[in-house]
Formats: sequence, structure tokens, C-alpha cells
Amino acid sequence: MSVAFKPVRIGSWDLPQSFVMAPLTRSRAGEGNAPTALNAEYYAQRAGAGLIITEGTAPSAVGQGYPAVPGLYTDEQIEGWRLVADGVHEAGGTVVAQLMHVGRIAHTSNKGGVDTVAPSVVQAPGQMFTFSGMVDHDVPRALVSGEIDGVIAGFVDAARNAISAGLDGVEVHGANGYLLHQFLDPTVNLRDDEFGGPPERRARFVVEVVTAVADAVGADRVGLRLSPGHQLNGIGEIPGEDLTATYRAVVDGIAPLGLAYLSILANPFEAIEPLVRDLRQRFGGSVLLNLAAPAATSLQTVEELLDKELADAVAVGRGFLANPDLVERWRTGAELNEVDFGTLYGGDAHGYTDYPTLAEIS
Repeated sequence: MSVAFKPVRIGSWDLPQSFVMAPLTRSRAGEGNAPTALNAEYYAQRAGAGLIITEGTAPSAVGQGYPAVPGLYTDEQIEGWRLVADGVHEAGGTVVAQLMHVGRIAHTSNKGGVDTVAPSVVQAPGQMFTFSGMVDHDVPRALVSGEIDGVIAGFVDAARNAISAGLDGVEVHGANGYLLHQFLDPTVNLRDDEFGGPPERRARFVVEVVTAVADAVGADRVGLRLSPGHQLNGIGEIPGEDLTATYRAVVDGIAPLGLAYLSILANPFEAIEPLVRDLRQRFGGSVLLNLAAPAATSLQTVEELLDKELADAVAVGRGFLANPDLVERWRTGAELNEVDFGTLYGGDAHGYTDYPTLAEIS
């Protein structure tokens, strides 16, 4: 049997194989950024992944980024996520919500005019998609020290809302250039208070968010996603002493909590492979590893990463987009559906829930 199909225990969840579904933004939330029956169908179709990590989900209106991305801060959103949880559970899966505060990767028109905040007044390069077209990212307002507790409380409330909706847990998004990652990056975090400066202080915000969420809903229901050195959304981190010290400080800070897992997005993989090994050893619990696009993660890649003992399981993204039954296709060596990249973001069921399974083709 392929090592990829070896059952694995991640946190308190017994999973049927050693790969899971990575978070994938699809921008198909309904009115008020609430999940709909269509979203529930999409996730239920992919319940064979064993563990599904949802698309990035805003913990607050301030943290909202892209259009039609779901949130977890209103009653309507909670009820929408209840549809998702029920659908996935009925299909035999486990699902956790990824809590994503985008920080400076935002535009006020996508969130009803609410402020865009960041560690410091450093505008992100590039542009943001809005319903009116592409526009420059907002120039963010720097969070003052007295606001930090409120941002943390927003994560806590969203985590409690996720559990109330019936979801199995949450993943705190500390990667991909969003708010928590912005605090870690010395080119974006220019603060001189207790949350800025040397690596240990830049790591403090991430550690405090994760600690508060774990205290609120139970550490065995909480994961953290990191992407050391991943230069997405204007992140300026580079492999070296500062990067190593920063992520060691984060992992050393959360390791005693007993989290369900640590998820690491490794890009550039070759440059940070030694750091991945180091962080896995320091964490001491279950580790997921995810290789970033553009290369799709194949079954062979999953096997290679597991054989290298870099992780307990591998998070797979693109394969699950077009193949709700990816597990069965990989198990049997069946041909995969091709992704329709023109329907990735926004729209309706087309390119979302209408990819055929093997059973539907035969």
C-alpha cells in the first residue's frame, strides 16, 4: 500500500489517509458573506479528503478582504457554516474553518467602508479585485497597541462561532502575507513596541492569537498555518538567520499548547527544507506540509514528502478543485479531471460543484 493511503491521526482526528484538502479560496459566499447550500454541496462532495481545511474565512468585518469570501462573525454566517458542517459530517468527513484576517491586503469597498489595518503604515504592492474592477490596495492604518486585544478577541469569537456552527475546529491563518504574517515580516512590521523589532517580539502577536483561540475552544481543535519566506502579497522575508529565529520563536511559543497540528506552506521548498525539519522537531505534534503553486501536488509528491518524514500528512490543493473524488482516483490510478482556471473565483455551480466523479462517468 502506498504510504499516502496510510491512516493517520492528526490531533484528535483519525483520518483515512495521509493527505488532506488544503484551503482554497473560491469567492462564492452568498449575501452578507454567508455560506450557502451551494458551498455546503461543494465541501460535502470532497468529504473523502478525510480532513477539509476551508477557504480563508474572515473573523471580523475589518478582516474581510476579497469579494464573496465567507465570514464567521454574524448569525447568518454561522448558520451558513452549519450547512457546511452538516453536509461534510453526513458524508463522513471532518472540516475545520481557516480564520483569515487579511490585514493590509484589502480595499474598503469590499467591506462596507471599514478601515484597513496592518502592523504598520506600509501599503501592499499590487492591486485588489473589487466588484468595480482592480484597484490599488488600501494604505493601511497601523494598529495601536490598545487595539491588539480587540483583534485577538475577534479571532476568539470567530473560533467559538465555528464550533457553535458544528465545525470540528479552526486553523489560524498565519501565512500568505495576511495580517499575522505581516506581523512576522520585518519589512512590513516596523513597530517599536512589544509587537515589533526583534524576532521574539514580532512573533508575539501570532503566539497570543493562537493561545487565546486554543484557550477558548480547546487546543485539540486548533491548527496554525505558517509560510516562512513565502514572498506572496508583498512579503519580504528571505531565508536566513532572522527568518529562522522568527519562526523558531513562533513554534516555541505555541508548542506547549498541544495544538491539533502545525501546517507549513513550503515555498521556496529547497531553501527552507532544513527549517521545516527544525520546526517539526520543535513543535512535537502533528505537522501538515503544503507545497505552493504553480506546481500541482501529485500522488508521487505526497509519497516523496512522507517518505522524507517531513510531515505526518500532506495538504493537497489543486487536485481537489476538479476532482471531488481525488482519493479514489489516486487509489485506482484513474485519470484526473482538468481544472477550469476560468471559473476558480466567483460564479455559480459551473466549475465548482459540476466536476464529474468516476461513478458519474462510468
